Amino acid sequence: MSEEQKQPLERDHKKLGKSLNLFTFSNSVGKGLPLFTYKGAALRRVLERFIVDEELRRGYQHVYTPDIAKLDLYEKSGHYPHYKDSMYAPIDIDGEKFMLRPMTCPHHFELYASRPHSYRELPIRIAELAGLYRYEQSGELMGLQRVRTFTLSDAHIICADEEQAVDEISNALDLIEYVSGVFGLEMGKDYWYRLSLGDRKNTDKYYDNPTAWEKAEDLMRKLMQKRGSEFVEAGDEAAFYGPKIDVQMKNANGKEDTAFTVQYDFCMPDRFDLTYVGEDGTKKRTFVVHRSSIGAIERLMAFLIEHYAGIFPTWLAPEQARVISVGEANDTYAKEVHQALKDVGIRAELDISNQKLGKQIHKASSEHVPYILVLGDEESKNKTLSVESRDDGKLGTMSLEDFIARIKKEEEH
Repeated sequence: MSEEQKQPLERDHKKLGKSLNLFTFSNSVGKGLPLFTYKGAALRRVLERFIVDEELRRGYQHVYTPDIAKLDLYEKSGHYPHYKDSMYAPIDIDGEKFMLRPMTCPHHFELYASRPHSYRELPIRIAELAGLYRYEQSGELMGLQRVRTFTLSDAHIICADEEQAVDEISNALDLIEYVSGVFGLEMGKDYWYRLSLGDRKNTDKYYDNPTAWEKAEDLMRKLMQKRGSEFVEAGDEAAFYGPKIDVQMKNANGKEDTAFTVQYDFCMPDRFDLTYVGEDGTKKRTFVVHRSSIGAIERLMAFLIEHYAGIFPTWLAPEQARVISVGEANDTYAKEVHQALKDVGIRAELDISNQKLGKQIHKASSEHVPYILVLGDEESKNKTLSVESRDDGKLGTMSLEDFIARIKKEEEH
């Protein structure tokens, strides 16, 4: 049965997350606050390392900023009046009010504004895997799809002018399409673009600058047309500071949600006095692009669990190989192989339970482990591996070096 043919219930990430031992929830911890097992954490690490390495390669500067900040910061940015219903209540510390952050924009703007910048430096791409906290209504919570704490692959690109900002939006879409391809997602089938527009009349919800809205929306519409990308338009879906291009996906139950996003911002540079020194030696106002390359790690995990129906490709699998010892006499060799795999970064587990071999293999197969290595007397004697592939069946006997080379090849994107 193909992934597409599997019933929605079989692909539901909440069910698979439990059966594959990836994450859980606890009433004692709180609703919408996921707890990741070592396997779920391994999957997260692969995603996080993948995107950080790719963004560094593309010229992003990865930073760390605090999960908490003064309430004043979010009042300055305008987030507090616009999003206060989805923010946690202020925390009083020494007579000052602090907030668990719902977004990183103000933090990154303060970081940029901490020193002068020249036009020669721009664009500056400030990125972070940021822990965020948002109050979602209890009825809206759903597995990893919608939670109250999440890690966002966030970035803010400081640009010199509108032309540079449009180029950076296009570059961000290139990155999104690249990573989507690595995950095996097809545009038009697994995801699609939505141009999210503002409402000029609703000045309570949106920054009041009709001219800027018209220009920004026209720029983004023309960019999508130039790229030849199919997209739908949606009114009243923009961020309060500007229009955005959203990457939409559907979960196993058919509910549409935003996975990744690229946003044009003509508001924050004024609020945070974001400037640079131009070629003529005078201060000039910057332009800002907000973007999320793979969205919230938790939401992406939910999508990928359902997309693959829990059968992850080798490079992404939380466990890539299961080393099985056939009898106590082979435990020492099995431990050596297990350690050798871990030494080269292969995510392997060791089964020396001495249960019946058929039961050991069945357990590994039911957990969709890509490779099962069976080590009996013959393998221990010859220092070889008996290899069974989840996708290609029995591969026979091979050396440890050849097996490592096979996995390393599969890890190439």
